[in-house]
Amino acid sequence: MKRINVILLGLALAFGLFAFIKIQPSGAVVGTEVGNIAPDLKFNNPAGTELDLYSTRGYIVLVDFWASWCGPCRGENPNVVATYNKYKSAKFKGAKGFKIFSVSLDQSAAAWTGAIKSDGLIWPDHVSDLKGWGSAAAKLYGVNSIPTNFLLDSKGVIIAHGLRGEALGDKLATLVK
Repeated sequence: MKRINVILLGLALAFGLFAFIKIQPSGAVVGTEVGNIAPDLKFNNPAGTELDLYSTRGYIVLVDFWASWCGPCRGENPNVVATYNKYKSAKFKGAKGFKIFSVSLDQSAAAWTGAIKSDGLIWPDHVSDLKGWGSAAAKLYGVNSIPTNFLLDSKGVIIAHGLRGEALGDKLATLVK
């Protein structure tokens, strides 16, 4: 009887563990560590259209967390813009190109869209749920300071995190054909 109880307890623990870890059919874990498949993000853009991070598969993607009210974010934006301009048409190994998926932690749509325009964030993929630090995206990715970012390969796997300044361009340069 004890043996059956031990086996049942072991099975219950195993199933409980799997309930907390999302595993893709490929066997890769969904999470926010380098080597994990990045969690999907589905939020509205400034026009109210839902954008889906997973729709960018096939591209190298920078998931960039920022906000209009964040001084360091606004200070980093010129570097992000310059990097985007340099690599948006580059040929990458195993990828169709480079995209940026910007996730704003703003609460004001006017401030958010004003900063996009003011800072020249010309890429099309901008999303926010306008909940500030209560953002579902920030919670999902464990973001507790901004700016922060995650660089994904063409399969959605996180290959780097927290690339700022020249580090972003340096990493992208290693991925170009």
